[in-house]
Amino acid sequence: MIKVAQCWDDGVATDIRLVEIFRKYNAKATFNLCPGAMEENTVKPYWLDQKAKAWSFNGFHGGRVGRKDLHAVYDGFQLASHCMMHECAGAVSDAEFLKSAVDARNFLEDTFQQECRGFAWPCGRHTPETENLLAEAGFAYGRTVGNTSDLRRNTNMMALDSSCHFHNPMFWKIFEDAKDSGVFYFWGHSYEMMEYPALWERFEEKIKLLSEDPEVEWVDVVDIAEILKQK
Repeated sequence: MIKVAQCWDDGVATDIRLVEIFRKYNAKATFNLCPGAMEENTVKPYWLDQKAKAWSFNGFHGGRVGRKDLHAVYDGFQLASHCMMHECAGAVSDAEFLKSAVDARNFLEDTFQQECRGFAWPCGRHTPETENLLAEAGFAYGRTVGNTSDLRRNTNMMALDSSCHFHNPMFWKIFEDAKDSGVFYFWGHSYEMMEYPALWERFEEKIKLLSEDPEVEWVDVVDIAEILKQK
């Protein structure tokens, strides 16, 4: 058996399409959310004008799930802190960073009435000081944007590398190689598939194949962290 986990960042509106796929195939997932960046109503995905100076992914903005739609979109999935406003470690004071991380956790726990033990580092930035602060605050792990060919190399759960990004062209080889360790973990942003049917179809096929594999057991990221701590 191989335990498989996945997580998705930022709480963008393209997650609405993503969770439909996960529910269709009974796939578990963790969503790393920034509650302070949410408006009351969902902002739909949109393409930016070529002259626009706002941030985009290849000209595409994933929108944002609104607070009033949080339950409809994310109920049944694990939620993790991604800071209130996507603050990056080192870009603000450590005290401000910690408060943002914990405030996001508290918001998610109050909203969903479930424990929120995970954290994903905004922009992948972390320091030994902020790692220690989050560990002392009770977070079980802090996901980086780094990759490792063997998750068992993760000895510091506050700097947890994944197996690969979901778009990695070597995805299936990395998955096969991960069978030796018994754990596989991928991540991404749903806006990276933009509105291109081929990308969404290719991704759905991945989830379908994983879900239909009798050797695969979907788990949450926090489960991966617990497994690795015991190795």
